[in-house]
Amino acid sequence: MEIKLDMMQTTALAVVIYYFGAWLKSKWSFLEKFCIPAPVVGGLIFAFLNLILKQSSLLSLELTDTLQKPFMMVFFTSIGFTASIELIKKGGLQVIVFWLCATVLCIIQDGVGVLLAKVLDVSPLLGLICGSVSMTGGHGTAGAFAPEFEKMGLQGAMTAAMAAATFGLVFGSLIGGPIGKRLIEKKNLKPHPELYTSEEEVASTKKEVINYEELFKSLTLILIAIGIGAIMEGFFKSHKITLPSYVNSMIIAAIILNIGESTGKWHVNQKCTEILGSIGLNIFLSMALISLKLWELAALAGPMLIILFTQTVIMGLYATYVTFNIIGRDFDAAVISAGHCGFGMGATPNAMANMRSVVERFGPAPRAFFVLPIVGAFLIDFINALIITTFSNLFH
Repeated sequence: MEIKLDMMQTTALAVVIYYFGAWLKSKWSFLEKFCIPAPVVGGLIFAFLNLILKQSSLLSLELTDTLQKPFMMVFFTSIGFTASIELIKKGGLQVIVFWLCATVLCIIQDGVGVLLAKVLDVSPLLGLICGSVSMTGGHGTAGAFAPEFEKMGLQGAMTAAMAAATFGLVFGSLIGGPIGKRLIEKKNLKPHPELYTSEEEVASTKKEVINYEELFKSLTLILIAIGIGAIMEGFFKSHKITLPSYVNSMIIAAIILNIGESTGKWHVNQKCTEILGSIGLNIFLSMALISLKLWELAALAGPMLIILFTQTVIMGLYATYVTFNIIGRDFDAAVISAGHCGFGMGATPNAMANMRSVVERFGPAPRAFFVLPIVGAFLIDFINALIITTFSNLFH
């Protein structure tokens, strides 16, 4: 039997699967512990069920991805609206140093991925998928680049990307806490929260209202940024420069935000853009994951595991010997190293969970909780997209 769902039916199914994943997270504590997103939980289970149905010839389900990209664009554009120059200034030199540190890791991840792919005699694009696309990039960047890689000839790119990103989420969460603990105990490090601004002061922002009017204004700004970004994309293409669509929209969003902040002519409601971005991300991920064709992954499974386990070892070594030393070799640097494992292989929420697990045992690290989210939440996405694009143009 064959069933084909249109774009609205596919979106409805994706939302139902999201809530199924959220329900499972509430029942299975280890899913919450590793900060695995609800769309990933529900989507992977659905993908495996779809595989069983297809392989047993009981049901062939065809989904439509028409609305997948618009939801993705909403998510990434919302990140652009957090790129405040004033916020970066408040983070000081530490933000820039950690951003450079995370950038170098992206290059290493892609370089190692491409090199191992060549050794294993598979497509270099698979190496990139198992590099910063899914490691530093996480599910969002993986889902954004996979269709482009499929156009370049890598069959099953979306399936491989989602599998690699999920692997990174789990292992980034597993190694982060132990690395932070080892650094603190081995170096006999102690917290010194009095040296920094308190967490409450750092986190304090202007109280923002969440209502229909504010949400609609925020959605309007997001759509304007996406629209201007599309014009910008066309301009770049006419000059033989190719950037992912969402990068252009992120740049426009950042420009809109900073012009508004510097002139005082308008205000971007961060709470509302965050809500809209979260909606976009969850629906986008759910749609991407329920569309996975796991039967295309069989031939890639062996090489992928070799590359991904290698990336895990590199992440652990990098956090221990590079991130820790560059960020300052103190208590906060150890906590940031634990967090870097989280978003260097998964996502910023994993990084925050890793850091919380360390500070709950050893004491507060306010600098870490300010520096890492600025880099992990938006700065690294800009540079990572450029690095991935450069590698893909060189090696595909």
